Amino acid sequence: MVASTAKKEDIKLSVRKLLNRHNIVFGDYTWTEFDEPFLTRNVQSVSIVDTELKAKDPQPIDLSACAVALHIFQLNEDGPSSENLEEETENIIAASHWVLPAAEFHGLWDSLVYDVEVKSHLLDYVTTTLLFSDRNVDSNLITWNRVVLLHGPPGTGKTSLCKALAQKLTIRLSSRYRYGQLIEINSHSLFSKWFSESGKLVTRMFQKIQDLIDDKEALVFVLIDEVESLTAARSACRAGAEPSDAIRVVNAVLTQIDQIKRHSNVVILTTSNLTGKIDAAFVDRADIKQYVGPPSAAAIFRIYLSCLEELMKCQIIYPRQQLLTLRELEMIGFIENNVSKLSLLLSEISRKSEGLSGRVLRKLPFLAHALYIQAPTVTIEGFLQALSLAVDKQFEEKKKLSACV
Repeated sequence: MVASTAKKEDIKLSVRKLLNRHNIVFGDYTWTEFDEPFLTRNVQSVSIVDTELKAKDPQPIDLSACAVALHIFQLNEDGPSSENLEEETENIIAASHWVLPAAEFHGLWDSLVYDVEVKSHLLDYVTTTLLFSDRNVDSNLITWNRVVLLHGPPGTGKTSLCKALAQKLTIRLSSRYRYGQLIEINSHSLFSKWFSESGKLVTRMFQKIQDLIDDKEALVFVLIDEVESLTAARSACRAGAEPSDAIRVVNAVLTQIDQIKRHSNVVILTTSNLTGKIDAAFVDRADIKQYVGPPSAAAIFRIYLSCLEELMKCQIIYPRQQLLTLRELEMIGFIENNVSKLSLLLSEISRKSEGLSGRVLRKLPFLAHALYIQAPTVTIEGFLQALSLAVDKQFEEKKKLSACV
């Protein structure tokens, strides 16, 4: 929603009229232009989302036969603020703090592509967490800690998924919580150069988080990226491989998590590239330990398809041409004809891209243009040839880097 003074009920009424006029959709869809003046003045876009979260065999959706949940929200344009801890002569930036929903995370959820139902599992987890809290389930009999651990190799989008999840849930639960708070802890800064102070810094950081949790109108997300740096395995510490200060830090983190998990409006999101180095007691506290690996060929196809759609929208690829989805290719038995030829080529490029991280895949369309095109516009055939060359070059560079190690 744009900056508007219109009542939410009036906006909902107009949006429902829009959906009544366009009640058959084929997957996710977004309107940015409206034939009704009221929507034009007060709404930036209307999106139908998450149609494929659970659907294994996507079909046209009749909105008139669905229970449609409308979420109206206004994006916070302010960037992150810093949470500082003063330590004698030093001012330590301990965390970054966003008020949600934030403009910089808009569209992030949709841009993340995974093979397994990672997104729906995470959404279902938080829904169950709230249900058990609402029904006053005795946490001494059935335990849950409000802790999510995403682990896997670098570049697979774990941190982005945490931020996108916080944004998504803030919007979904807007009828329950007025806004969201996301605190991304700067794990490395909390290790003071005065070893004995690190445990105290962790405690002070969580005291600030407790102040946010005390506002029951806010849904609070605590993001600890590379959590292994704060929860180094205590077995290594005791063996003398790590300084004793690390033990105090681990103990402080576990104590603080145990304290804030009692509150129904907090979720702790953590990521790790090195799960073997995380303290076992922390791993036990994680309700969900979700592996996030490199994308498969099918996921890569969807990533590339979204990149090509964006370049066609911006007229870097011109003229626009319709590409088939993998589902549509399956329906015609992957037979090559004038309609399917380019999509089959994209499928082939996707298969040979397996092994590349999501982070690298999102860069490849840019590198394809920069290295092999360097023109204001290019046909889709020309771009796919360049993309194929860029993939080959990426693997060549990986091979050379490995030989140097």
